[in-house]
Amino acid sequence: MDINIRKLEQTDMVAVSAIYQCRKVAENTSQLPYLSSSDIHQIFSQPEFYNLVAELDGQVVGQVTVFLTNKPRAKHSAGFGIAVHPDCHGQGVGKALIQATIEQCDNWLNIVRLELEVHADNHAAISAYQKAGFELEGEKRMAVFKNGRYESLLVMARINPNHL
Repeated sequence: MDINIRKLEQTDMVAVSAIYQCRKVAENTSQLPYLSSSDIHQIFSQPEFYNLVAELDGQVVGQVTVFLTNKPRAKHSAGFGIAVHPDCHGQGVGKALIQATIEQCDNWLNIVRLELEVHADNHAAISAYQKAGFELEGEKRMAVFKNGRYESLLVMARINPNHL
């Protein structure tokens, strides 16, 4: 089973919207559930966002956004967010998207520091990020309201080893 990573196209918005409408996905993002395709288009069409999708058997099953900044003294840093359709969890889609993101940031976007926030109870994602070289930098307590409760976010980052 080959995973194809490519740039997000406008025609992908319906498939990406379907990913974000899955409860297991929405609860681990900063977005509200039930986003429409037009909401998805508005969110991911920002000029400072760099978007990739993952295809499995010709279907878009994952998406990643690198959040670039226009702040002159922070252009070497970027954040990212990722979503994989729950039917494809454990199939290497997230790993492929993370690897492609790192490759783009290290070799093409001139990003030295790649950072993210992850829900503290999302153990599978935390493990995947650690395997990709991300390190825990801190905890933001009561940072997000999820399923009727305040939950913590963990801050993780990866520094391009060529700059250490």
